[in-house]
Amino acid sequence: MLMSASPSLQQPGSAPLSRLAVFFAVLGPGLVVMLADTDVGSVITAAQSGAQWGYQLLSLQLVLIPILYVVQELTVRLGIFTGKGHGELIRETFGGGWAWVSVAGLAVASVGAIITEFSGVAGVGSLFGVPRGWSLSLAALFLLAVVWTGSYRRVERVAIALGLFELVFVWVAFRAPIHGTQVWEGLRHLPMHHPAYWYLVAANIGAVIMPWMVFYQQSAVADKGLKPEQYTAARWDTAIGAALTQLIMAAVLMVTAAVLWNGHSTAPLNTVGQIAQALTPSLGEELGRTLFGLGILGAAMVAAIVVALAAAWGFGEVTGYKHSLEQHPTEAPWFYAVFSAGVIGGALVVAFVPDLVALSIGVEVMNALMLPLVLGFLVALATKALPPEHRLRGGYFWLVVAVVLLTAGLGVYGGLSSLFS
Repeated sequence: MLMSASPSLQQPGSAPLSRLAVFFAVLGPGLVVMLADTDVGSVITAAQSGAQWGYQLLSLQLVLIPILYVVQELTVRLGIFTGKGHGELIRETFGGGWAWVSVAGLAVASVGAIITEFSGVAGVGSLFGVPRGWSLSLAALFLLAVVWTGSYRRVERVAIALGLFELVFVWVAFRAPIHGTQVWEGLRHLPMHHPAYWYLVAANIGAVIMPWMVFYQQSAVADKGLKPEQYTAARWDTAIGAALTQLIMAAVLMVTAAVLWNGHSTAPLNTVGQIAQALTPSLGEELGRTLFGLGILGAAMVAAIVVALAAAWGFGEVTGYKHSLEQHPTEAPWFYAVFSAGVIGGALVVAFVPDLVALSIGVEVMNALMLPLVLGFLVALATKALPPEHRLRGGYFWLVVAVVLLTAGLGVYGGLSSLFS
């Protein structure tokens, strides 16, 4: 039997308004994780892509939309039909050893991500003359207050509100001097022979599919308590989020391609300030600084919430300690302790070791190199841990396998390409 890959909101006997109500009740995990996907590292990767290669990496952003959906839809399926998080399911299906391997990969990816996010926060603060210590402290305290005092739904609403600031990048793209003929040429001619191009291909893949996204969305679906009858709406949540995050990535790439690549600029783009400074001539200094500040801050804050929560959920699922936002900190002390350690640790590292955002592309390439492990576990769970009627099978199974092999293969090839150039 072929399981459909495209979601449909048609449910027999349900009125349109009822279906819409179901969708908005389910909306959240997919949208939040996708907004977090376009984090500070992803924005810098997209900016570097446009500045160095013009529009030649734009087609990759479009191709990654269905790939991202296919991957994250598996987390939705696993979360809804098992009611368990990613780490817990690996532990129960393959044993504690493999569970610790998976959570070790999560830890490595989370450390790189959380440092990048707080580097972005500090960078935004410096744009407006706010001392590094103040900007980092305020951001960390805000994140701790939101999670320690809120339920899952409250945390989700705050995360969505923060993430929507990223849409300013789309507005900026509409104002940029983008020429259709140059876009078309960039889509048609790809420098497949150039190792530096493949390295950024790997960085873009790693910027879109990350270990903490898999852990977060599956755990969020389970923690939110989504039921099998809400599966269709949850898939739509994921599909809309996948399209939105890649729209934002494409917007950033097109802006830097139009302003920097087309203008033959060689300005470095390793920090938030450098990106803002490079782009403000076309937008106006105050407007450009404000827009990019809002976009980067929104990206950093929503990603910091998601990354730290993914780590807390992952460790809780592997060790067996209580791990739910629906539980009070006194009921799940280790869950909140791991979350807090991630937030406070990230802020402290950035406070004492500045300009770590320059490592962003390296972090994304590292994510790409970890894809065989991450995606391998995901497909294995989808074929073994699900109830028989919801397992991957038939034509869709082979489609998923092909997507996973192609994506992981390109990520590893691109990530290692610089070693053999």
